[in-house]
Amino acid sequence: MNATMPSPSEGRILSEAQGPVLLIGIDRAAKRNGFTPVMMQALAEAYTRLDDDPALRVGVLHAIGDHFTAGLDLPSFAPLMQRGERPVAQGLVDPLNLGRPGYRRRTKPMVVAVKGITYTLGIELMLAADIVVAADDCRFSQLEVQRGIMATGGATLRMAERAGLGNALLHLLAADVFDSAEALRLHFVQRVVPAGTELDEALRIAQAIAQQAPLAVVATRLNALKAVEEGPMAAADEFETTQQRLAHSDDAREGVRAFLEKHAARFSGR
Repeated sequence: MNATMPSPSEGRILSEAQGPVLLIGIDRAAKRNGFTPVMMQALAEAYTRLDDDPALRVGVLHAIGDHFTAGLDLPSFAPLMQRGERPVAQGLVDPLNLGRPGYRRRTKPMVVAVKGITYTLGIELMLAADIVVAADDCRFSQLEVQRGIMATGGATLRMAERAGLGNALLHLLAADVFDSAEALRLHFVQRVVPAGTELDEALRIAQAIAQQAPLAVVATRLNALKAVEEGPMAAADEFETTQQRLAHSDDAREGVRAFLEKHAARFSGR
């Protein structure tokens, strides 16, 4: 297992390739996985590895210990906030996928397994991903207003998009704690499973995605994201050109061959 960040006090991000799946682990359990700036940089490096390695097809983000994350370690982030600086170096994939100038957006799918305390940044990381599996013991809270700051990792954008403005403001402004059932109702997570099985379920989903044609998976994900961010017509305008490009790929030819010969396709990502 590859571990970025050697200092235990600052936390670390673990990354391990399991075939085509990149397992990314948040590891600062003694501090409820509270994120330091060093951890954010390392997480961006792991996301960049996923996008840049052609052998990797899907990422799975999870956490070591009993909790996903308590959010930002505010004492370590306060100086950056006061200076208006970001903890992630430009040129990397932004784990929050906000499309800010100087940062790349992820192209490959990301599945997240959350458990226990999943506060602030934890919610924003899972909303920035594609599919979320939640343990039934989760406690969620977007409590920035309780600390005198604003959520700037995507919660104000994505909570409203998923749940509607009123539902989003209920949790953004009250800074309350809500459970996995409420997160499922609001479409913040896609599946709730018994605590202790969330990572297994996330890996099962990731492995199912990894078996599909990689170019088609990326194109499908990006088109769905465009529909949400820019509207359905903007996404529809890309249908023909994208389909034509995919139809000329080796994977499309393999898909037809597998259908005719009645065997499982062996996709190469070309």
